[in-house]
Amino acid sequence: MSITSPESCFQLKGSNVTSIVLEISVYRSSDFAEQLKEKVAQAPSFFSQSAIVISLEKIEANVDLHALIADCRLANLHPMAFKGGTSEFQDSVAATGLPWLPDSGGRSQLIDLEPKSVEPETIIETVVQERIVEKIVERVIERPTKVIHRPVRGGQQIYAEGADLIVLAQVSEGAEVLADGNVHVYAPLRGRALAGVKGDQSARVFCLQMEAELVSVAGVFMLSDELREKAWKQAAQVYIENDKLNVSALEKQ
Repeated sequence: MSITSPESCFQLKGSNVTSIVLEISVYRSSDFAEQLKEKVAQAPSFFSQSAIVISLEKIEANVDLHALIADCRLANLHPMAFKGGTSEFQDSVAATGLPWLPDSGGRSQLIDLEPKSVEPETIIETVVQERIVEKIVERVIERPTKVIHRPVRGGQQIYAEGADLIVLAQVSEGAEVLADGNVHVYAPLRGRALAGVKGDQSARVFCLQMEAELVSVAGVFMLSDELREKAWKQAAQVYIENDKLNVSALEKQ
């Protein structure tokens, strides 16, 4: 009598998941809940049902994490983990049932500092591989372009997959334009513009009149309240520099 092994019910796969990091500076439940509600209301479709990681790097350990999680959920955000903070947080985090992730420097790993002899063939192979990678990167950056001639109205979403996006009319409030590459809006930008949505940090957002609800490059975003202090109602560009999102006015020629 043969026994058939049962079919596997699942597979475990590694994946890079983009999430919003909520960095807490000071936590007072009433103030925090109100400010978070106001922030989410500025771009509800962007934040709705978003998974977030709560950063504890800047606050004291005597914080009620259960109340903090409840405030986030009331704002329609879904905490999935904590990160950073001192070891004093360990028991408090464990009591919430959420994982505690390493600090932002978690990518680094211990390296063997002992000098090793390197064969000449290895050096040649490394140089060849670097040149191949450079060629591949050049090809990836040479993206096609998607051009939109009509206004993008509230509730509409335009996505340029594997391409740059050029919009030759205004992007209205509540509208969203996204691209794997750069986003160009040759008119007022009043909705949301997201460039480099698959993680390309060299991508940029350009517009002739910055009045956006939200701009983002490679998942790093800025809302209208911050944009008003940058290049509001001016021709502007948005880009990442030193891991931070920058907004600057474009000089008129």
